[in-house]
Amino acid sequence: MVTKVPPRSPATRRALRSVLVAGIVAGSLAASPAAAQAEDEKGGGTTLTVAVSQSIDSLSPFLAQRLTSTSIHRLAYEYLTNYDPKDAHTVPGLATAWTASPDKLTWTYTIREDSTWSDGRRATAEDAAWTFHTMMNDPNAATANGSFTANFAEVTATDPRTLVIRLKKPQATMTALDVPIVPKHVWEKVTDFSTFNNDKAFPIVGNGPFVITDFKVDQYVKLKPNKTFWRGAPRFDELVFKYYKDGDAAVAALQKGEVSFVPNLTPAQAAALKAQPNIKVNDAPGRRFYALATNPGAKARDGRTFGNGHRALLDPEVRKALFLSVDRATLVDKVFQGHAVEGEGYVPPRFGSYFWKPAPGQERAYDPARAAQVLDAAGYEKDAAGKRVGKDGVPLDFRILCHATDPNDKAVGKYLQEWWGKLGIGLEVECLDSVSDPWAKGDYDLAFDGWSVNPDPDYVLSIHTCGALPATPKDSGATDNFICDREFDGLYAQQAVEYDAAKRADLVKRMQSRLYDTGYMNVMAYPNALEAYRTDQIGSITTMPEAAGNLWGQDGYWSWWSAVPAARAAQTDGAPSTGVIVGIGATVVVAVGLGTLLGLRRRATADDRE
Repeated sequence: MVTKVPPRSPATRRALRSVLVAGIVAGSLAASPAAAQAEDEKGGGTTLTVAVSQSIDSLSPFLAQRLTSTSIHRLAYEYLTNYDPKDAHTVPGLATAWTASPDKLTWTYTIREDSTWSDGRRATAEDAAWTFHTMMNDPNAATANGSFTANFAEVTATDPRTLVIRLKKPQATMTALDVPIVPKHVWEKVTDFSTFNNDKAFPIVGNGPFVITDFKVDQYVKLKPNKTFWRGAPRFDELVFKYYKDGDAAVAALQKGEVSFVPNLTPAQAAALKAQPNIKVNDAPGRRFYALATNPGAKARDGRTFGNGHRALLDPEVRKALFLSVDRATLVDKVFQGHAVEGEGYVPPRFGSYFWKPAPGQERAYDPARAAQVLDAAGYEKDAAGKRVGKDGVPLDFRILCHATDPNDKAVGKYLQEWWGKLGIGLEVECLDSVSDPWAKGDYDLAFDGWSVNPDPDYVLSIHTCGALPATPKDSGATDNFICDREFDGLYAQQAVEYDAAKRADLVKRMQSRLYDTGYMNVMAYPNALEAYRTDQIGSITTMPEAAGNLWGQDGYWSWWSAVPAARAAQTDGAPSTGVIVGIGATVVVAVGLGTLLGLRRRATADDRE
């Protein structure tokens, strides 16, 4: 339904939008939009608490790459565009409209009039221009999302509502620039973007649906609703991300009502929670892959190598043998207990146009006998004790980095020890609270890897390009696993400038094929989003996508922005108690003077190693 109104002032339009959107999100939340607003004004002290197991790497949008951090940034800052929660097509964010020149080298964005920073100042095109310009000129500011601006030639704000980006060559991601726009008047005071974590002064100025009000390392992040948010303020009075090192402790807290929502459940936890009153378990196809990564020889762009990875893993025959000894079907059945599908390519099947499967004869199917033959032929024979020994006499004994908070890592590690042990290969599973330091230093042989993939896969592909390597061994980079392959880079460059959707999808599939063939990574599974929430605390909430979607780690802010307290939902006539879907077709509005329909809604960032 589209509601049309005569022209009004920006302030009036903001107020009207707030009422309309709040009413729609709640699914007839109150008897009328006015009644809903009145209820909000009364307050109720409602708090939505989300249990998380991942530490915050930084509250600076220029540095943060982990899923929890980038998810919080999606709540605190607007991006130029967003993704509709129904089917992930592009919808307005800070920009209400965008046009490209005939040669696709100049993009002009119209910045909305009704977005204000939480300190009361208006958000303008100058904020966006300053954000991008800083990333273009300071390598430290490009740590998290530099792949989006590497092709920018010039960015200007010709007036408060007009942002112009001139490109060096065409760029296919211009409607999927997943970069948080920050307030220039706050951030221009920062002198060193490599060390500034944005975690000392609160509240943090932003223009998203929530405002970050407090943070304690490995304890919590607290947020309050942004009452001036242009889509309408969130319905809960406070949003808290509470850290739990132990997953069972988080589940116990959910059962006691101490938290509202828990993601990343094990199958056993999900099964137990399904029988609990006032708890709903959500089991949906996920947007993540779960992989086994090998150290390809950590190196920097200046050519210098570093780290202590086992040199035998530089041999593609060794990697091939290891991957031939991974039974993905068993992992899906025994570890994930059916709540996953077998992994193959880099992009999960949820993103159908980019999903790739290996061709016949290309697939590394489970075949331990062939794995042994590969090692024999490559000269890695067994000694008297049954251990595989390299040509240099060094035993094939590997280490694998394991996330201490992820029970899947530990379970899979035991299977790998068994399977590879039969080959004569030793494996030490090193479970750490944080794998970031040894990973960045190249001090590992193998690692459990996983990233959330976005509707536009550019970012998650970019982290395997040579340009993502650190400049020197002492620098940080955007690389996931130090992979640098010129053929992959060539394909990446082609897809980045291809505007034809079908041709670009084909290039993305060819990239996945090349990544598969290099043998540095083995995607073992695509886990389901297995999560649960209390229905006596959350009356309704938006999944993404609309059909069988997830709540945690969305490509947008829809879940927590749309969540309705159960007490308020109960006051409605027939409001659903287990979830309402908000899609652009069901929402509304009001593009007075803007000439566009506002919808609801990606890449949960740089989505992100977990």
